[in-house]
Amino acid sequence: MEFIAQNLADYAEKHTSPEPALLAELNRDTYANVLTPRMLSGHIQGRVLSMFSKMIKPKAILEIGTYTGYAALCMAEGLTTDGVLHTIDIDEELETRINKFVSQSPFAHQVKLHIGNALDIIPTLNESFDLVFIDADKENYAAYYDLLIDRLPGGAVLIADNVLWSGKVLDADQLPTDNDTKALDSFNKKIQADSRVENVLMPIRDGLMVIRKK
Repeated sequence: MEFIAQNLADYAEKHTSPEPALLAELNRDTYANVLTPRMLSGHIQGRVLSMFSKMIKPKAILEIGTYTGYAALCMAEGLTTDGVLHTIDIDEELETRINKFVSQSPFAHQVKLHIGNALDIIPTLNESFDLVFIDADKENYAAYYDLLIDRLPGGAVLIADNVLWSGKVLDADQLPTDNDTKALDSFNKKIQADSRVENVLMPIRDGLMVIRKK
């Protein structure tokens, strides 16, 4: 969902650096062959993630929720030459498609795909992450955050996607049976109240919560 008029969204896209050819191919492939393709980060959000990563120059990135690998390859653009990106997805049916595109990228040797439950995998990763991107099951956003925040160094950046949830967070109190909406509203409030971090909720696509550990 875009929170600006479509003609303005189109204008913004026309005035944003183009996505690399491999990502354009991945974008088309996802829309042609994978269920719920709107889960893909896409052109503008992908360039935002790339820009953040290039500014941070992370040695280690963690992504929770790989989907088809688009966001992972965007963030990998900012890795140091000896850096690594760990990405976790629970859907084993996506593994072949992810590996196909990662293997064609300049970052094939730096991207480590983990298939399984992120709550189980995260504690096994012995990395100090400089950049984290959460784009997985909404009910566990707070659990992922709690697993990670004390392990992150000062200055690390954590980005959570879909935090506006098509605007439903405004009506979270009126949607008592909508667990995803309730979880995202609670997550946003949790971040806002956490004195260990500073945060900006950016209305980019479906909402990006950008969190910097102090």
